[in-house]
Amino acid sequence: MSAHGHYRGRMTARRSAALLAASALAAALTACAPASTPTPSPTPTGFASEEEAFAAAEATYRAYVDALNQVDLSDPATFEPVYALLTESALDGSKKELTTLHAESLTKTGLTKIDRIERESADIATSSATLLVCLNVSDVDVLDPSGTSVVPAGRNDFQLLSVDFGQANSEPRQLVIENSQAMGDEPCG
Repeated sequence: MSAHGHYRGRMTARRSAALLAASALAAALTACAPASTPTPSPTPTGFASEEEAFAAAEATYRAYVDALNQVDLSDPATFEPVYALLTESALDGSKKELTTLHAESLTKTGLTKIDRIERESADIATSSATLLVCLNVSDVDVLDPSGTSVVPAGRNDFQLLSVDFGQANSEPRQLVIENSQAMGDEPCG
């Protein structure tokens, strides 16, 4: 073995020994360190309780009715606050309805009022809730360009709806309306 080869072998052995010593030191320090306790972090999308989910659903529905009452069928820009509170089939249905009413040059008068809200179900894990809502539409009329009402005769002035809410994509702990459906023809007032 040449002197050069002997030197290279000793350097490799020294590096290996130094690496082993560093690894052993790191392992020893890790073993002596106190175990870290996981810090519970709040769920970014979930609610802390059903009560919180129901409160968010109710706040969303009240904001929706307020936005709906501000709609001017001649001005599609007034539809946007309504759309901001909807998603899925509720958004699709509302866009079709408001666009049709606008295209037919209809006018809405009066205000929709919430007569009663009942809590149906909530799931805090999925940030969803369902409310039963009784709407009072006795003051609401829809008129054609000649001023004639297009509201069907015999309309129930108190309408019972089942309203489903889901997590808003942009805001934790904020809900949007996913679906709304009439619960038969029986009035709820």
